[in-house]
Amino acid sequence: MPERPILQFERVSKCFGATLAVDDVSIDIAPGEFFALLGPSGCGKTTLMRMAAGFERPDEGRVLIDGADATDIPPHKRPVNMMFQSYALFPHMSVADNIAFGLKAAGLSRDAIAARVSEMVRLAQLQGLEKRKPHQLSGGQKQRTALARALARGTKLLLLDEPLGALDRKLREETQFELMDIQKRLGAAFVVVTHDQDEAMSMADRIAVMRAGKIEQIGAPSDIYERPRSR
Repeated sequence: MPERPILQFERVSKCFGATLAVDDVSIDIAPGEFFALLGPSGCGKTTLMRMAAGFERPDEGRVLIDGADATDIPPHKRPVNMMFQSYALFPHMSVADNIAFGLKAAGLSRDAIAARVSEMVRLAQLQGLEKRKPHQLSGGQKQRTALARALARGTKLLLLDEPLGALDRKLREETQFELMDIQKRLGAAFVVVTHDQDEAMSMADRIAVMRAGKIEQIGAPSDIYERPRSR
């Protein structure tokens, strides 16, 4: 019996005024899959991700998470975490406190929070940086802190909006491998939005190529590379 998808878009569409941002899109994403939404600016990929997170509601169609209809469930009640392109770290908080923020909001005990923060610090290779504030971190360290915070509460599904966009080319290549390693160790599904074809090809198990609100092609990186359907 095939595994139930962790995330499903069922014929979703979304308009902003007269602009059709997402046009009748259907995608199934498997548990533990590294999936990339690839396309140019304005193709609908970020709108699709925001619908998965609950920040936008589709005008038509449904969003299912782990088999349950999540279309009308607000973001804070969805079993999904999201890492924003800007990282959105709290500037007045240390690395450890940034990672702990969601755990405190969830009402965990002090000991449980400390143990989970320590685990996330090791996972994201932030040892020795726990007391630093965001302005004292490099771009790559900020990225890893944001990732650790997004993963701290435990999730089967992480959404990443252009996660490497703020990094220079060399650091992006290094961080790609770190992301892939963390994803494999956790076994969670990662869904990445990117406009960078090399990035998608390097990291993803499968890629959905988007243009003008539609899916042009879904396949493994080798299929997209060898048999592209994009014009």
